Amino acid sequence: MSQVITPEKVAAANSAALESLSAVSSLGLSSVERLAALNLNTARAGLSDAAANIEALSAIKDPQALVSFVQGLAEPTLASALAYVRSVYGIATDCSEELSKVIDAQLAEMNKAVAVALDEVSKSAPAGSDVAVAAVRSAIAAANETYDTVAKATKQVVALAEANVPAGTAVKPARKAAKKAA
Repeated sequence: MSQVITPEKVAAANSAALESLSAVSSLGLSSVERLAALNLNTARAGLSDAAANIEALSAIKDPQALVSFVQGLAEPTLASALAYVRSVYGIATDCSEELSKVIDAQLAEMNKAVAVALDEVSKSAPAGSDVAVAAVRSAIAAANETYDTVAKATKQVVALAEANVPAGTAVKPARKAAKKAA
């Protein structure tokens, strides 16, 4: 009778888990670093824009120029905010894709290990237990199929969202149309 769990298998599983933890940690730190850099650059640009706006505001002498100046602030501010949101979304999407790769790899390894363990168990199992082993295999196959379906649906939702993000850039034409209508 073969031994299902050996010290070598436990050591290999621990090593694989540590590698996965390291990959996920590295991915998380990289994403946080990118987000921090984005926030710092956005803050710098905001301070620079604020200083330029204050300087321009101090040079305004008449009310008509003030109204024009204030109206001119909205579009660059909106464009800046939209660019920031897109950048954050890009960072989150990249992180999600990389994390998905790690999870998929772990799931594949786990499926292989479970299949090997089931083979070993079925060899040494008493007569009549093949039905139970088949039921476990069927349950694992169903779980994998469900995971694949959810992963595909998630990818479709993300693709749909990405396809609709450019629609948010139509702010300028929409604002002009609203002004003409008013």
